[in-house]
Amino acid sequence: MLEVKLPDVGTWIGGARVAAGGADAEVVLDPATGAELGTVPNASAEDVGAAVAAARRAGEGAWGSATPRQRSEALYRFHAELAGMVERIVGVVVAETGCPVTLARGQQVGLPLKHLEYWAEAARRPELVPKAPVVSGRSDGSKVLGNWVVKREPYGVVAAITPYNFPFLENVMKIGPALAAGNTVVLKPSPFTPYSALLMAEAAAAAGLPAGVLNVVTGGADVGNALVTAPGVDLVSFTGSGAVGSTILAAVAPRMTKVLLELGGKSALIVCDDANIALAARIGFQNIATHAGQGCVLTTRHLVANSVKDAYLERVRAIAGATVVGDPRDPKTGVGPLIREAARERVERAVAGALEQGATVVTGGERPDTGLGGFFYRPTILDGVENTWPVAQQEIFGPVGVVIGYDTDDEAVALANASDFGLAGHVVSAQSGRAFEIAARLKTGTVDLNGGPGFTNPGVPFGGYRQSGLGRENGTEGLDEFTQLKTIKYPAG
Repeated sequence: MLEVKLPDVGTWIGGARVAAGGADAEVVLDPATGAELGTVPNASAEDVGAAVAAARRAGEGAWGSATPRQRSEALYRFHAELAGMVERIVGVVVAETGCPVTLARGQQVGLPLKHLEYWAEAARRPELVPKAPVVSGRSDGSKVLGNWVVKREPYGVVAAITPYNFPFLENVMKIGPALAAGNTVVLKPSPFTPYSALLMAEAAAAAGLPAGVLNVVTGGADVGNALVTAPGVDLVSFTGSGAVGSTILAAVAPRMTKVLLELGGKSALIVCDDANIALAARIGFQNIATHAGQGCVLTTRHLVANSVKDAYLERVRAIAGATVVGDPRDPKTGVGPLIREAARERVERAVAGALEQGATVVTGGERPDTGLGGFFYRPTILDGVENTWPVAQQEIFGPVGVVIGYDTDDEAVALANASDFGLAGHVVSAQSGRAFEIAARLKTGTVDLNGGPGFTNPGVPFGGYRQSGLGRENGTEGLDEFTQLKTIKYPAG
């Protein structure tokens, strides 16, 4: 049985826990039961200002003067502290997200620790990049040997705002590269999932990170707004909805603050007429069922060649029938709850609207009787959907997939690209070359082929086109997002 040992609440400012000064508090629920886990006070505007000031002092002091190697060693200590409390983190993440424990051990906790290890090593990257010298002539006929060096510098204070679906992972994806590049961070987690962020602050302090390098403020939209508009913030990194992302862009525009946005998706799975149907169906079901569909990269538009569509639907229905929807603490459970009742009602409205337009339910479309309470909804596949319908164009963020038939590869690509989003995609074909050529034509930030590599590699860039965001996370490209470049020019002799 998982132990749930919640951290003490309060903001983390300057390396210490401080009582939050906000007037309100957020009640944190267990999504599997609807029961209260605890109450987390909201930070005040003064708390936010104090956190930003502490981050500024650390950046101009101990952290700013640290060498890349010293930052790397500090991040390795941070990683070791978190690795030593894995079971506690898993228990907390399952309790606050409702994610099934088997998924939590891997994608929610194990994977982020691998990411953090990557950033600990990436922190050693040299700050200076020399360029080749060039001989040039002067007006008096003499010659000079000139040279250049490019210096990578941190932006300063990073405001990191993370969502509820994969909170520990998302926290690492922002904290890791920001700190590796020499920045300091003020983190505001989702009010639904604050505990994993507070655990990270505890671990940072135990690892001896200088005071103010990582600060955590808890609360809702008001706290987030106070953070992104704080005068001392130099970069905002946000993962969440497009509506909030647009609001952040407007809020920081007067100060020209750099913004990184990882937003939503409505990604397409293309199942070619020569696809392995068993493989395609497994991929398709995983992409609606994983964490109850609460993932921005999940492919929930299934574009299936008409010649194999019936076989695909039959196989997906069989997989759904064998999947356990229930207690996320039970290792046999494949699908847990949605985060809140409002999320489940949003899913139900989307399904009802599709049925009114003429869609049919292949599997799911109802609340299961788990006996737990909580916010469960069965993984749902809808057939007879048009690509222009809201259910095929709007991100539902729940366990709902739509199946749309097509006849040619050109038609599949056109359907896939007919979207305001462009975050992910997937192609299944017996011909690897055919799959690759289709993938190259998709207007999206990442594409898997035939099941993909099996894990999320922190060394490759991640991000989207159009309304799926701005900038990239992960890899050297993601690290570069957290640095400014200064060119220093000088005569070499």
